[in-house]
Amino acid sequence: MTDRDIILVASGDSRLSANQVCWPAQAELEATVTATFAALGQRVVRGHPIDAAKGHGFIDGQAHGIEVFRSIDPAAPLVVAEAVWQYSSHVLAGLTRHRGPILTLANWSGQWPGLVGLLNLNGSLTKAGIPYSTIWSEDFSDDFARGFIAEWMRTVVRSTTPRTHAPFATTPSPAPSTRIVRWGPRPAPAFATSRPYSASSTKGVWGCTTRSSPTTSCTPWGCSRNA
Repeated sequence: MTDRDIILVASGDSRLSANQVCWPAQAELEATVTATFAALGQRVVRGHPIDAAKGHGFIDGQAHGIEVFRSIDPAAPLVVAEAVWQYSSHVLAGLTRHRGPILTLANWSGQWPGLVGLLNLNGSLTKAGIPYSTIWSEDFSDDFARGFIAEWMRTVVRSTTPRTHAPFATTPSPAPSTRIVRWGPRPAPAFATSRPYSASSTKGVWGCTTRSSPTTSCTPWGCSRNA
């Protein structure tokens, strides 16, 4: 592992049987993600080993997650890859203290609810005020997904410094920005931000992250300019 590597972590279920049954799908996704990044000139390495005794490589509890993040460079770029249902509490404690760029990633599959798990984690990150980008795709072979990942590496991983924001600081601070994912085949609003941002890459659905400001108000159905 080097300081140029992207670290991959995977949150799973808390039930051993569920993690064992779902592990092959997760292993397939991780192989796809690793190959996708490698094709773009970036190495991805797991931040925690596969447990041969348990028969899976998921983070399967909050204490386990805290221990995993103790060994991860807090400034390293991080991918949270999800092909199955997961409990956000397994990784949220570590993510709140992680200063490097975070990308949440999932496949588009009806076998296991990985996308549902991803959106659950995204909601937790948003509520905790943790910056992140997000992407999902059927197999990450499409141009949109590859372009998104290349852009994330270029604009977020290679050209930004680690964040120093403490989500639960006791000193007064401005209200955190609001991220609203807008769905539908419509053009992105002119005031949408590009970093961090979110998008999907399949089934004709897309999303973009926008931020509230003194002149912009957001709701779960969209954003509008204030007079």
